[in-house]
Amino acid sequence: MAITVLGIESSCDETAASVCIDGKIFSNIIASQDIHARYGGVVPELASRAHMQNILPVVDQALLKAGLCLSDISAIAFTQSPGLIGSLLVGAQFAKSLAFSLAIPLIAVHHMQAHVLANLICETDSLKSPGFPFLCLTVSGGHTQIVICNSPSHLEVIGETLDDAAGEAFDKSAKLLGLPYPGGPLVDRYASDGNAGRFHFPEPRIPGLNFSFSGLKTSILYFIQNEKEKDTGFVEKNLADICASIQGRIISILLNKLKKASAQTGIKNVCLAGGVAANKGLRKAFEETGKAMGWKTFIPKMEYCTDNAAMIALTGYYKFIDQSFSPLSVTVSARADW
Repeated sequence: MAITVLGIESSCDETAASVCIDGKIFSNIIASQDIHARYGGVVPELASRAHMQNILPVVDQALLKAGLCLSDISAIAFTQSPGLIGSLLVGAQFAKSLAFSLAIPLIAVHHMQAHVLANLICETDSLKSPGFPFLCLTVSGGHTQIVICNSPSHLEVIGETLDDAAGEAFDKSAKLLGLPYPGGPLVDRYASDGNAGRFHFPEPRIPGLNFSFSGLKTSILYFIQNEKEKDTGFVEKNLADICASIQGRIISILLNKLKKASAQTGIKNVCLAGGVAANKGLRKAFEETGKAMGWKTFIPKMEYCTDNAAMIALTGYYKFIDQSFSPLSVTVSARADW
């Protein structure tokens, strides 16, 4: 009998639902929330309200696209942590209610684990996924990690940020440049026309495989302040080169640690994941580094890099195989370890 998992994602400002059947994704529906742009960032209360409005139609569309009805579902998987508490609660309560009414298992999923396993998503038999073990650089707005994935249920974090995440560094830098929210994708867009060697920003000396981006953000702040004192139009005149230089440094910090991790572990199957994995500059540099280092590189499709329910459904599928179910009393958490 087929294992059919309905996945629900509501950790931040994307309401998403997906159907996974025997490890294959048959639908992945995402409803974005545009209202936050006017506030320069995600407003938690508004995000929660939008999730409540979107979750029913999103789940309905996911089932419709997969050609299924509720009675076909084997289990419900949902994002338990990390994320905005109000947003997580909407998805969790919906998943609990549905699982209870259908008398099927409930599966709690860690958002960052799901990002890693997004590299295993195969919509067709022709697509390849990495063999085990593999390394994964997971880069998002709230997390930056290097993970060894020995199996879908055995993941180990071997490096992580000590302060800010790479995605936050992109967004905060964009804000310093006067770019609207979300600024990370705009930095990537302008960087494509710029010279990454034009301006120099320091690379932090952090021991081991950990990251730090707070010092970089401070150096960017002081650089912009000093240059604007000399010329108030400095940013506008040099925007592409500034963006390219900032992006180039963030990418070099990420990939230098990843190269170190591969050397230490001897693992040559290397993956990229998380929302920042949608950054075109990072994707290109990752693939070029992989060729130079003799890696086999893997990056999820764009729609599986940003927050989505396909990765939740797939992770739920592997947890179903392990019979790793959750009680209806399970609670959500804004910041929970794996």
